[in-house]
Amino acid sequence: MTKLLFVCLGNICRSPSAENIMAHLIAQGQHSAIQCDSAGTSSYHIGSPPDRRMAAAAAEQGITLRGRARQFTRQDFEDFDWILAMDDDNYRDILRLDPDGQYHHKVRKMCDFCRRHPDTEVPDPYYGGADGFRYVIDLLMDACEGFLDFLERQATP
Repeated sequence: MTKLLFVCLGNICRSPSAENIMAHLIAQGQHSAIQCDSAGTSSYHIGSPPDRRMAAAAAEQGITLRGRARQFTRQDFEDFDWILAMDDDNYRDILRLDPDGQYHHKVRKMCDFCRRHPDTEVPDPYYGGADGFRYVIDLLMDACEGFLDFLERQATP
């Protein structure tokens, strides 16, 4: 079983979208040995559902956003095989919780797996309009598909 954790700032827009997009892709394919979760580096929204604007953008693509926000903890390094950060700040905040570098090999940036988008970070759509939320869904779909390809390449001897 491969366990993935998607991480953004508040865990109400980008990371729950990535978690649910990946779950959607897994349900469509042959990737049943993958589990997904998401978390935020901050405690701003603990217990909150995904942002309604993000949920609306995901619904346009046939994806339902589920879950409740939680904060990333040091235990997550032990519990997950891959930790996927949405932007540079999230990436640095995660690595700060691992000062000895024991788990750095598990932490990657989501956009490292994009195949069509040139972005290096998943932009935070929180203060923008509907187009920003739709763009993030498209970007995360690209990155999630790319990550699944990456996992398949890792599994192939």
